[in-house]
Amino acid sequence: MSAQVVLVTGASSGFGAMTVRHLARAGHDVWAGMRDTEGRNAAAVSDLDAFAAEHHVTARAVEMDVSDQGPVDAAVAQVLAAGRGVDVVVHNAGHMVLGPTEAFTPEQLAAVYDVNVLSTQRVNRAVLPHLRERGQGLVVWVGSTSTRGGTPPYLAPYFAAKAAEDSLAVSYAAELSRFGIETTIVVPGSFTTGTNHFAHAGHADDAAVEQAYEARYAGLVDQVGQRLAALSPPDADPEDVARAIVTVVDAPRGTRPYRVHIDPADDGAEEVNRVGDRVRADFYRRLGLEDLLPPAARAS
Repeated sequence: MSAQVVLVTGASSGFGAMTVRHLARAGHDVWAGMRDTEGRNAAAVSDLDAFAAEHHVTARAVEMDVSDQGPVDAAVAQVLAAGRGVDVVVHNAGHMVLGPTEAFTPEQLAAVYDVNVLSTQRVNRAVLPHLRERGQGLVVWVGSTSTRGGTPPYLAPYFAAKAAEDSLAVSYAAELSRFGIETTIVVPGSFTTGTNHFAHAGHADDAAVEQAYEARYAGLVDQVGQRLAALSPPDADPEDVARAIVTVVDAPRGTRPYRVHIDPADDGAEEVNRVGDRVRADFYRRLGLEDLLPPAARAS
């Protein structure tokens, strides 16, 4: 596959930073969207610049606060102004929270929904007009096995947001297909080491409610992380998520998978998604809308 221009959101750390580096080393022209590039993420920008220089690859940061349409529009405009357009968008930006659901305020739930779901809509509204005009492209959604698999307690706001993101991705896949724009949903499981996912998780604001739950569920917040870690094999590598994204981007048009699961703990999401996607494909056929399915589903 020839070099493509790829925009990755939430690329200052974790899966995003890994994906940027793997894509760049695979020969792609990569833009790493991150907020506050001159402040809190200045070190991430410097690290990326050093990586690009050391490996002689094309990867650079672009200021992108996915919580605000203005900066998103400006970031996409900057990428387009570079002259090579955009071929691939990777929706990776996200944030996790831990704690009893009741202890989170409605405003906190809205904030989790904003970064995990509404951010993708802001980016899509900025970049999809370009992809539709070109008549081709790829949208990669970094989801979560939590949308369908075993879901431990105390992660409900995050799980609910990722489920909403998955539903949005599924609908977008059908609505973009006639424009020649492909969709792949990458579904990572719980990686408790190698990323800052758990370390940087947010917590509930209502301490009184949190304490009421602690009286009955003492230590459960820590137990969730510990027991998820115990389920993962010792060789679980979050870099596998980035490698999977590279494989999808490199695949020829028309052959890209609809979903890719990277789940070392095997929480059951792949099995449930297989059934759900089959049922959806069968329903599209009954509606006479088979052409909206991804190529792999049409052939099954």
